[in-house]
Amino acid sequence: MKNKVNRALVAKKTTYKIVLGTFALSTLLVSCQEPIPQDQKDWNNSTAYFESSDEAGTNTYYKPSVGSVGDPLPFYDPVENDFKVLYLHNFEQNLEQTFHPLWGVRTTDAATYSPMGEVLPFGRAGEQDAALGTGCVIYDETQKLYYIYYTGERYKPATGEDRQVVMRATSPDFKTWTKDPLFRLRGVEYGYSSVNFRDPYIWKMEDGYHMIVATKPIDSNRIEEKDGCFAEFTSADLITWEHKGKFAKMIWDRFLECPNVFKMGDWWYLTYSDMSNFERKVHYLKATTIEGLKASTSPTWPDYKEGTLDGRAFYAGNTATNGTDRFMWGWCPERRNCDNTDISDVVEPKWGGTLVAHRIMQREDGTLYLAEIPAIRAKYAKDKEVKVVKKWGEEEGNLSINNGVYAMKAYSSVMFSTLGYHNHLSMTVTTADKKDRFGLSFVRGDRVDGDKTYEKYYSLMVCPNGDGSKHFIRLEEEQGVWELKGGASFEFPTPADNTYKIDVYTDNSVLVLYINDVVTYTQRLYHIQRNCWSVNCYEGEATVKDIQIKQY
Repeated sequence: MKNKVNRALVAKKTTYKIVLGTFALSTLLVSCQEPIPQDQKDWNNSTAYFESSDEAGTNTYYKPSVGSVGDPLPFYDPVENDFKVLYLHNFEQNLEQTFHPLWGVRTTDAATYSPMGEVLPFGRAGEQDAALGTGCVIYDETQKLYYIYYTGERYKPATGEDRQVVMRATSPDFKTWTKDPLFRLRGVEYGYSSVNFRDPYIWKMEDGYHMIVATKPIDSNRIEEKDGCFAEFTSADLITWEHKGKFAKMIWDRFLECPNVFKMGDWWYLTYSDMSNFERKVHYLKATTIEGLKASTSPTWPDYKEGTLDGRAFYAGNTATNGTDRFMWGWCPERRNCDNTDISDVVEPKWGGTLVAHRIMQREDGTLYLAEIPAIRAKYAKDKEVKVVKKWGEEEGNLSINNGVYAMKAYSSVMFSTLGYHNHLSMTVTTADKKDRFGLSFVRGDRVDGDKTYEKYYSLMVCPNGDGSKHFIRLEEEQGVWELKGGASFEFPTPADNTYKIDVYTDNSVLVLYINDVVTYTQRLYHIQRNCWSVNCYEGEATVKDIQIKQY
């Protein structure tokens, strides 16, 4: 079971064809789409690797049949009592000057979506909103009017023109939208950048509406300063806005995107996405007052995870609440040629992907974590047999299996039969020591290259730090390139009783891992479906029990 670097065994890349089909009009389906298998393979017993692919369009973690999801604008509609999640619709080949119209889906439970199609188109080439950027949606009860505040981006602005401004559109019914040709919120009029002035977010307080915008200050020569900030504006009617100065200074010299401000219980929160290449994660800050929140953007983080809510494969997180539950929607990136190793700790390879939702939960001390969505758990309701198809370590005395309890020592592994397209795996893992290391592997199966049979698969390893006081998630390609840079998640405290309650949800190639209401880890792994999976003990001892597989 020890990892060995053997690049000669890396499988040859497969060329994926783009399949043409008909969906209302003739449309382009997603690449990496699997044809219906024509063989009579025994999926429940086979250990052979299968080059599986995603379905065209997915629903639990939503992806349109054509294109992909960019930065979401979630909104709870108090009139129709549902969530409407708008998003920047990204095509594989966008036009050079005009791109990212706002499309949308609706949902009542963040588990199943109904497409709405295009909600707001981009402008014409040369116009201020030739490309659209993210923002927010809000409903004004007095006017009986919906507002979309969004980023308008001009292609190659001339001297004196803005690249980015805040724009708006209105609708009485969320069907017919009218862009306001007279409204432009321009950063340069308030001492901010004309290049970086985007991602407006609006919330309501007793004194009216508040808006923050991600931007950078400019000096007297209109040169952008290094440090970014959030600009604050207020309004009594969502029509006229007054500048109130900087809401908060951004951390260090980073530019932080997609800000959200909300109150939950006794705490105020600011969530944001850090766009720096080496970070690229969703974070949050907290304070007991709104003024305290404005002053809290410093390296003094609110929790042991440095305010991190997920890993690098969940980005542009924005939130919405129905008054009871608050959810966060972001996107999980795709990878070129469906290559699981096309991942980096410097930058994500592709912009846009699949819509992923988590439930925002709060602890007594005000710290936040992302949790599974109850409706998603309920959706995965069909039991699948937990069937062992291979095992390692039994002969050496490192593995014993008794009534569904797997007692494992170092370098033992148990492989189970193939997964479907939509899987919920749950189990409890208890280690003997705080320094023990275990993990789950996916895309397992015997591969053939000429006269050689070998394995190459992908493992989510739960690894201790030096003294075992904390653990972290590490993604590795075993029997290949070892650790995949950019696959590491945040550290979390080792459970006092060394017990890990694990839930893994997969929807085609999107995988979401939850551990103990502490870890939320979203990742993209192609070919999970139609292939085997395993539990592994790498160091020390681990007891695995209560394994369940549910599908839909």
